[in-house]
Amino acid sequence: MNSAHLLLVEDDPEIRDTLATFLRGKGYSVDEAASGEAAMALLDNPALELVLLDVMLPGIDGLEVCRRIRARGGPRIIMLTALGEATDKVVGLEMGADDYITKPFDLRELLARVRAMLRRTATDGPGAVVAPAADAGDIVLRFAGFSFLPYKRFVRSASGVRILLTGTETDLLLALCKHPRQVLSRDELIALTRGEAFPISARSVDLLVSRLRRKLATDDPLDNPIRTVRADGYVLHADVARA
Repeated sequence: MNSAHLLLVEDDPEIRDTLATFLRGKGYSVDEAASGEAAMALLDNPALELVLLDVMLPGIDGLEVCRRIRARGGPRIIMLTALGEATDKVVGLEMGADDYITKPFDLRELLARVRAMLRRTATDGPGAVVAPAADAGDIVLRFAGFSFLPYKRFVRSASGVRILLTGTETDLLLALCKHPRQVLSRDELIALTRGEAFPISARSVDLLVSRLRRKLATDDPLDNPIRTVRADGYVLHADVARA
């Protein structure tokens, strides 16, 4: 039976509950934090051996939490994020993360990474401090007049209005931005944002899309960049460029 003590930092309660239940079922002790601020308050536990850290958190984001953990010589860190491009991984690793898993991921892969990281901790001792890369996490995606900052979890409209997004809204919009002008079914959206066989209904996807569309609404409803394709799914009807 495992006895290692983990800290799981994830603001999406559905994902957090699923991961925490899975890891506890494998014998680990798991503390949970829904924000960067809550995570920082739990870091004084000397039994803590590993942090599973979502990048896109409200308030203090995951990159900043990572930097602060490294600055105090804290435990090893595996970053969890929907941002999967090579440059995004480099940013996370330069901030001091020890490993990096892109959502959606297989729970078996996560378990293998956790076990590997704990073996490194047992062999090498606490992780070495890595110099942070300042201001490296400000990725901006532009589409249909909007500027989308996934790390910060907000969209800025063409008129400059800042629109805050939840974690699930951010993950959904990021999935659509990665597949512009491509119709994605509800099952594909679940797989892209939560992983295969994640326990979420297609109806939940409809409600989430509806909420996101309202946030991106303009005076002309026909200008909404997220379109419904009857019986097929949803599409981001816009080109996407990275600033």
